[in-house]
Amino acid sequence: MNDADLKKENIPLGLMLSAKAFTQLVTNPFIGPLTYRQASSGHEEAPNKRIGYSIPMFAGFVIMFVSTIIFAFGNSYAVLFIARALQGVGSSCSSVSGMGMLAECYPDDKERGNAMGLALGGLALGVLIGPAFGGIMYEYFNKTVPFLVLAFLALGDGLLQLLVLKPKVRPQENRAPTLKELIQDPYILVAAGAITFANMGIGMLEPSLPIRMMDIMGSSKLEQGTAFLPASISYLIGTNLFGPLGHKMGRGLASFLGLMLSGLSLILIPNCTTKWHLIFPTAGLGFAIGMVDSSMMPELGYLVDLRHSHIYGSVYSIGDVAFCLGFFLGG
Repeated sequence: MNDADLKKENIPLGLMLSAKAFTQLVTNPFIGPLTYRQASSGHEEAPNKRIGYSIPMFAGFVIMFVSTIIFAFGNSYAVLFIARALQGVGSSCSSVSGMGMLAECYPDDKERGNAMGLALGGLALGVLIGPAFGGIMYEYFNKTVPFLVLAFLALGDGLLQLLVLKPKVRPQENRAPTLKELIQDPYILVAAGAITFANMGIGMLEPSLPIRMMDIMGSSKLEQGTAFLPASISYLIGTNLFGPLGHKMGRGLASFLGLMLSGLSLILIPNCTTKWHLIFPTAGLGFAIGMVDSSMMPELGYLVDLRHSHIYGSVYSIGDVAFCLGFFLGG
């Protein structure tokens, strides 16, 4: 494959990868308010009920399962693009509901930070396993097999949600802050901005680094699949470390240091000429993003507790918008 072919491939690949972030970006503002939207009880004298977090989370599973099946059997660019966009809708339902549920279950700020650090570590574990798993399966089998395995795992997740979470409407106790109120809060905007800038770097690398590795380093599909392994491992370490540590040292300071480390790592990556040179800067980038995400996600919940009310759907829709905006602008 020559340089012209690589350049032609770079744009559609970047658009496809950005499709998830874009649809997630558009869907998030609707999912947050949906979690506290009043559900009809059938009796005017009955207490108000809200849809809650478990129903949108289960809807996210259904959408992700469908998109994975489409990926398994789709062969055209248009079909795969639609599947990728559907992933964004499913991710929006799952991530906003999941973070809101954690914030509600762990009202203590320190415990909330620990729980969200573990949850973000789960995200890192998926990112850690995913590219390597996909690269190996594609190298030795075909495109369909890894997606069928993922669909089977997603089905198991859906069954667990039905058994453990038992999706249903919840009592509504407090007045929920509106998206407009939260967006006008400067502290929430600063926290969301930190998440966006931290994730722009990895969003930029996702479409460009594999093609650069193929073009400059002559890397195989397996090597391209494992390129983000150092970043994923260090993100896993960073989120688990700075969930509790961010509470001790101050989440603002932890986020600031993470952004500085992210900038330094991004300066070093373009100068790498072999896959071995990529290890330390990509690991530094992953650790830096872990510092910011595990510090600012609990901080959003703390700010809502402090300045608004104890209902978290909308603030985590803002947090997820910030996360996706970083990937979308970077990609």
